[in-house]
Amino acid sequence: MGFPATSLQHDLASRYPVSAAQVEFFRTQGHVCLPALADRREVEGVLPAIDRVLSAVTAKSDSQGRIEDYSSLFQQVTNVWRLDESVRAFVFARRFARVAADLMGVDGVRLYHDQALYKPAGGKLTPWHQDQFYWPLDTHNTITLWMPLIDLPRTMGTMLFACGSHLQGALLDRSISEESNRGFARLVEEKQWPVESYDMKAGDATFHAGWAVHSAHPNTSGHSRKVLTVIYYADGAKVVAPENDFRKTDMEVFLPGCRPGEPAASPLNPLLFTRGPDEISEG
Repeated sequence: MGFPATSLQHDLASRYPVSAAQVEFFRTQGHVCLPALADRREVEGVLPAIDRVLSAVTAKSDSQGRIEDYSSLFQQVTNVWRLDESVRAFVFARRFARVAADLMGVDGVRLYHDQALYKPAGGKLTPWHQDQFYWPLDTHNTITLWMPLIDLPRTMGTMLFACGSHLQGALLDRSISEESNRGFARLVEEKQWPVESYDMKAGDATFHAGWAVHSAHPNTSGHSRKVLTVIYYADGAKVVAPENDFRKTDMEVFLPGCRPGEPAASPLNPLLFTRGPDEISEG
């Protein structure tokens, strides 16, 4: 479902008006596509820095603590905000974080981490999976912003969402793989979840829930698919004991110093938005 674009934005703290229909769509379908969340000029201003960081990290073959190799799917750099000040300002945008809070109906959100995800020309499809399989957090109030940094038709690798799948919680104990793709594809067919995807412009964004079943089209173009993602969770969430090696690694890398039962609030998880006393939650 598409929604009309808002006027251009020029201040990363400015408010993007999220409608009641968009909130309802996110909560029932598990995702929503918001046009022009960032102004094209804002995106063009940060893109060269993201390009440089990704090239530098890729050249060093730095896994950044990951225990799975996704190089056959995309080039990946996490916590780009720590490597460039202009990217930090973009990732920390109050405008984006407020939208995340509005969609989830919470009063504050923290950063889990960001990711630059570049799918090279000819890159294959990203298998069906659920993100929250990886996250040792005690809340369902998790959400990912997925923003193209260039115009992206579906043929360049935009996302596919299994609508309503997030309401089922954890479904398969599988990381991103051919096995997860087969298993979730069967579930999508069995449960008859509608599948939605979008053509997107630079600065548009999808937001999807942590348990939403999703994948991404292959990149059949001759150009790299350039995307930035930002993962948020509700302020006040606590760390849970890792149930798999992926969650254990995430706890160590993205929640350093935090132990199970403690608030998920390390120095790498700043509070990016909290409501003032005069603000009303969309929830």
